[in-house]
Amino acid sequence: MSKRKKQSGTGMPQSSAGLMRFFQDETNGVKIPPEFVIGASVVLIAAVVLAKIFVPL
Repeated sequence: MSKRKKQSGTGMPQSSAGLMRFFQDETNGVKIPPEFVIGASVVLIAAVVLAKIFVPL
């Protein structure tokens, strides 16, 4: 059987290194606040419920 050599310095990278860099990067594009997304979804749900009530098929 062959002997395995211990590799030095080739371990796994730190687990949080990629995540920290991801959240620090600024991206270009439309920035939508979470309040707008929640409000738009509530309005859409209300519109669907009202359409079901007032426009029966």
